[in-house]
Amino acid sequence: MIVAAVAAALLRAIGATWRVRVEGANPLDAAERPVLGALWHRSVLLAAHQFRDRNAVVMVSRSRDGDWIEALLSRLGYARSARGSSSRGGAAALRQQIRIVRETGAGALLCDGPRGPALVAKSGALLLARACNAPLWPVALSARPALRLGSWDRMLLPLPFARVLCAFGTPLYVPRRAGDEEFEACRVQLEASLNRLTQDLDQRLGVLP
Repeated sequence: MIVAAVAAALLRAIGATWRVRVEGANPLDAAERPVLGALWHRSVLLAAHQFRDRNAVVMVSRSRDGDWIEALLSRLGYARSARGSSSRGGAAALRQQIRIVRETGAGALLCDGPRGPALVAKSGALLLARACNAPLWPVALSARPALRLGSWDRMLLPLPFARVLCAFGTPLYVPRRAGDEEFEACRVQLEASLNRLTQDLDQRLGVLP
């Protein structure tokens, strides 16, 4: 896909100008495997560049946009995507992602995708973490100067030479035999951690809601 190839090259070029500061230990650098990242949909472009060339797998929706995103990610050094979402093919995609994560050792989910509501965690990342018996790391990213799309997720489009902050929260472990109440408590904890990290980065950079 020519458009994806051009977009990937452009993202690599612009991303090379960003002034990135990473706070907290990057779980991808640790010996423990597999590891999983959980992040908000708004930071997908920032994350796509920050974690490129790591052979991680990302769940991508079964849609025309998903086809484009998968083509973009493949050109940024990601493993083949597990296709699906909470609304289409979620169960099959989850099974596929479990298998691929075990092969590659790393994966990520956009916790409020594919349609929102924004900044509200869904259960997919927790289900994957429980099935893989892997820690789930909250990951927040923000940038300034950056454009904000009018989409539901208010996606960030950092400009050249933007200041970028990336922060890792405390890993969350989902018990294999968690009941409904315990599982919901983990979901609430993940959502709160991601929002706390995101708000902190936005405030320090002066990014408007």
